[in-house]
Formats: sequence, C-alpha cells, structure tokens
Amino acid sequence: MKILIKNGHVVDPVNNIDKVTDIFIDKGVIAEVGADSELEGLEMEVIDASGKIVSPGLVDMHVHLRDPGQEYKEDIETGTKSAAFGGVTSVACMPNTKPVVDNEALVTYIKSKAKDTGYVNVYPIGAISKGLQGKELAEIGEMKFAGAVAISDDGRPVVDSGLMRRAMEYADMFDMTVISHCEDLGLANDGYMNEGPTATAMGLRGISRASEEVMVSRDILIAEATGTAIHIAHVSTRGSVELVRQAKKRGVRVTCETCPHYFTLTEKAVEGFNTNAKMNPPLRTDDDVEAIKEGLADGTIDCIVTDHAPHHIDEKQCEFALAYNGIIGLETSLGLSLKYLVKTGVLTITELIEKMSVNPSKILGISKGSLAEGKIADVIIFDPEKEWTVDINKLHSKSKNSPYDGWTLCGKPEYVIVNGEIVINQGILL
Repeated sequence: MKILIKNGHVVDPVNNIDKVTDIFIDKGVIAEVGADSELEGLEMEVIDASGKIVSPGLVDMHVHLRDPGQEYKEDIETGTKSAAFGGVTSVACMPNTKPVVDNEALVTYIKSKAKDTGYVNVYPIGAISKGLQGKELAEIGEMKFAGAVAISDDGRPVVDSGLMRRAMEYADMFDMTVISHCEDLGLANDGYMNEGPTATAMGLRGISRASEEVMVSRDILIAEATGTAIHIAHVSTRGSVELVRQAKKRGVRVTCETCPHYFTLTEKAVEGFNTNAKMNPPLRTDDDVEAIKEGLADGTIDCIVTDHAPHHIDEKQCEFALAYNGIIGLETSLGLSLKYLVKTGVLTITELIEKMSVNPSKILGISKGSLAEGKIADVIIFDPEKEWTVDINKLHSKSKNSPYDGWTLCGKPEYVIVNGEIVINQGILL
C-alpha cells in the first residue's frame, strides 16, 4: 500500500521535525518525509492532514491483555482493537495471566496469537519469578530469545531483595528492562485506598504512600550498587518522584512511568465507594497530582502508560473491599494527556510524544517512536483541538471499568497506520 499524508503538522522528536510537511509511505515503511513532485501520478491513498498532528504511533509499555486464561475480561484481539482506537500502535503486555508468562512457550503463544488476531504490535513481557511467586527466577534468557522485551512481576512486588538483585543482573546481561511493581506489602497493610482523612471518613483501611516509596528506594539502591538499570512502574506519590529525581542526578540508571489517572484524579474520586476509582497504587492527593505533573515537566518521569487493567462488570460492581483493582485506559490516554497536560502548559505536543512513544521505545529497546525514512510506518493523525465525549459503552475493550465516563476530552485519533497499513480510517476500524 502506498500512502501519502499531505499538509499535516508532523511532530517527530527523534528527528527534530516540528513543521507542516508531507509523509510518503511505501511497502510498509516511511519512504520520504517532505514534498516530492515525483510522487505525482502514482496510484496511492492520499490523506489530507491539514490542521492535524501527524506523529509516530503511541507505545504503551504497560498493558494487561488478560490472554491467556482470562479472556472473559479481555483478549489480544479486543485489547489491540482498543489500542488502535486510542492511537496506540504498539503495546507491551504484562505477564500476570493464567498461566503466568514465565517461559518460552507462553511468550511464543502471545506473539503467534498477536500476529493472527492483533490490530497493533504486541511485545510480551515475561515474569521475573516463576509463577510470580518471588522465590525462583524465571527463564529470563529463554524468554528473551523467544521475543520478550522486558521482565516484571507486575501486580506483585518482588519481596526478596536478593532475588531482585539477581533479576536485575541477569536482565542486564541480556539487555532487557526490569519493570518493578513497587509495593511493601507490610506497609500496604491490605488497604483499599490512599491513607488519609478521606479513607478515615469512609471507614476504609488506607494504603500508606510509604508502601510505594520504600520499595522505590530499595530498587534504586540496588541499581546504584550493581550499576544495572531499573524501571519503576506506575509512580503515584511526590516522594517517589523525588527519589527518582535525586537518583537520576547521581547517575543511577533509573527510569519511571506514570498513568493518566495519577495526574487527572485524586482520592476524592473514590467517594461514594466508586469501585472504578479503586486501583493499586491508589489514587493519591492534590499535592501528589501536582508532583506528578512537575515530574513530567522536568523529565523525572520518562513515560506515560495506561496500566490498562480490564475487569468484568461483576468484579467491579460489588462491595468496595471485594472489587478488583484497576481501570481500562487505552482509548482515553491520549485525550486525557492532551487536555490535562498539553492544554494546561505542563508539556508541549513534542514532549508528550516523547513520553508516549519515543521514551517507551528506548526503554524497551524496540525500533518504534520515529518517522525516519526507512522505519516501519506506525503513524497516527489527530486533531488536538477536536473534542469528544467518553461513552464507556462505545469503548472497544471487553470491559468497561473506566472512571472517565461522560468526560469531555480532545484529540481522538482519526487515522491510525500500523506497519504501513491503515487500521483506523476517519475514526472507523478497517
């Protein structure tokens, strides 16, 4: 397929492009950036992107596709369809499935199924420990050679510090990313929401911010002692942001991510026992939200991810204490980020694309996030000014557990191109 994208405002941070120009795609790759009269007369699909942003496809390095074993919540087909509608052309899926992705066979299964049924690129993440039990390292090398791009026990912390050190050292040998779910279970104390006056007023056991920060500190210290790298998942507190900031100043090889819900919502969203606002780490305070924005603005926080966590309605519409943690987010992440970060001056469009495409690609070591000539063509086109209203019944995930129902956002992708093929055309799935 030959595609000519004309008159779009191309934003490509890797190649320092921030201007109105054309992009020509041929045989699945970026063939040319810039107008060329020689293209005239060729048979091709022409997209007029006047007044719109043209950027590399988004890369979400923290997604739960629930496949294998929990396909009633989500599967690779529906999860990647949801990703496409959100402008996410590549996802990295977490291993806390049933069975756990802790071996070569399951990594191969995910890659094979994604090739057959997926709408976007899927990169498996393998487990750090066998069965997520935190007792014995999984087969890191075998998973790497099968196609895993990172390792994580996400959903559970690696309690054993010695095991975490060995994981970081092994992963470093294989040039893999270690993604840490930072939670001290003793300090979390089986809580249900952020510890503070709101939890007290609601009669709910709180989760101390120290439960996150203690483990962030531990993993930074291990990385510093060994010279290895660590990536901190779903940062939610001011203390965690400051720990990462100071570690980076010391030269520690640490990166981190946050999610849209940590810069758009606070613990107040839980009032009324709203289970769609129940997550782990929990929603924090106004001060923490400001700290997250500060961390995004000064570069402390490298990535914006969704932690897309689909759950069946029965797992959310129940007593608050019994409700599962997590929300879906693939189709709302761009809109939330544009409205609450770009329009408020926290980030520029270029900086947003860095955090939602370029940096995740670098951290995972995948060749995405660039519109350079010769690169595989993963491209999105969106109008950052065009508003749209979230309707959970129209989202494409199997699950509907979103706290953003009825919110007005902006910037819904109109065209999504994956591997040189148009997947979303004027908002319609092909």
